[in-house]
Amino acid sequence: MAEGPLRVVVEAAALGISSGGLPRYTGELSCALARCFPQDQFFLASDQPFSLPPNSPGNLRRGGGPCGASERRWWLWGLSREAMRLKADIIHGPDFAVPYLPLKPSVLTLHDLSPWMDQRWHYAAARVKRRTPVLLALRIPTLIVTVSEGVRKQAIERFHLSPDRIVSVPLAAPGWLRPVQSRPERPYFLHVGTLEPRKNLIELVRAWQQITRDGLQSGDAPSIDLILAGRRRKDAPEFSAAPGLRLLGEVPDSQLAELYSGALACVYPSLYEGFGLPVLEAMQCGACVIASSAVREAGGHAAVYADNTAELACAMRRAASEPDWLAARRELSLARAREFSWEQTARATYEVYQEARKRFGR
Repeated sequence: MAEGPLRVVVEAAALGISSGGLPRYTGELSCALARCFPQDQFFLASDQPFSLPPNSPGNLRRGGGPCGASERRWWLWGLSREAMRLKADIIHGPDFAVPYLPLKPSVLTLHDLSPWMDQRWHYAAARVKRRTPVLLALRIPTLIVTVSEGVRKQAIERFHLSPDRIVSVPLAAPGWLRPVQSRPERPYFLHVGTLEPRKNLIELVRAWQQITRDGLQSGDAPSIDLILAGRRRKDAPEFSAAPGLRLLGEVPDSQLAELYSGALACVYPSLYEGFGLPVLEAMQCGACVIASSAVREAGGHAAVYADNTAELACAMRRAASEPDWLAARRELSLARAREFSWEQTARATYEVYQEARKRFGR
C-alpha cells in the first residue's frame, strides 16, 4: 500500500459523555494527533451527538453521521460507509469497538478488562461484554492498543491474542493542567473520578473517618474534609451524611487545577484500573498521590501505595501531619508527570496506525 498522508476517522461517541476517562482519551488524543501531524487529516464521527474538543486544530474536523436506514446500524455499516466517504485510511475505535466488517484497517483501544472481571463493577456493559470478545476472536481489528502493559498482558491471556497484534501506549495528563495557587478555607483530601463500585470509595471514607474520628465523635466537624468530585453513576455507593464529607458532583475542567493543587493529597484507592488517569492529572498539578497498587504504571515511584483501610489511613495521616514529607511527595509527583505527554501518546498511536496500514489485507 502506498505511503503518504493519513486520513483517520476516530469514532467519537465518547465525546458525548460529560466526563470520565473515555471522553478525555478521545478528545486529548485526537487533538494531539492533529497537532503533531499537521500534514494529515483527522475526523471525528459518530451516530451519537457530540461536540468537537475545545481549540481543535484545523486538521481535526467533524465527519458525518448516519445517512439513511442502513447506516443507522453504525457498527455494521454506518461507520465504514462514512470512512469511505471521507477516503479514510484508518478507522480508530477508542472505546472497545471497531466496525464489524473489516473493509478498512482498524485500531481498537482496549482500556481495561473490568467488564469481564466482576459483574458488580458494571451495570450497563452488556454490549461491550458481548461485542468486544467476538471482534477480537474474529481478528476484526487490524491492531489493538491498550493503555498499559498490564492490560496488554491480561488481554493476551484472556482473549488468546497474538502478542504482535497488541501494543501498549500510556496516557498523559492534559497540558492545561498545571499547579496553581490555592488557599482553601479548610484542608481536604480529594478523590476525582466517576463514582462507581470499582473505585472503592467506601474504603476511602472509612480511612478518612479513622483519622478524623475525634471530631466526628464529639459532633464537631473534622479538621480535614474529604471531597469526592465526579459524575455519579447509577450504581454508585450510597454515602451516609457526615460532617466534612463533600460530594461535589461533576467539576468543570476549568476548576480542576485549583482543586488538585489545593488538596493535602489526592487519594485513589481503586480496586482495578487500566491506567488511572486522575493519578497523573493530580501529579501534574503537584499533588501528593495516595493510591492502590492498581495504578502502579501511572504512579511509578511517586505515588504512595495503600491497599486497605489501615494503609490508607496511615498515608493520609502522614500527609496531614508531616509537612516535609508532603513537600517531598509533591516534588516527586511533578517529576513523574513530566515523563508523560499527550504528544508522546499521539506519536506512539500514529506508529500503530502506520503499522495497521501496512498489515491490512495480509
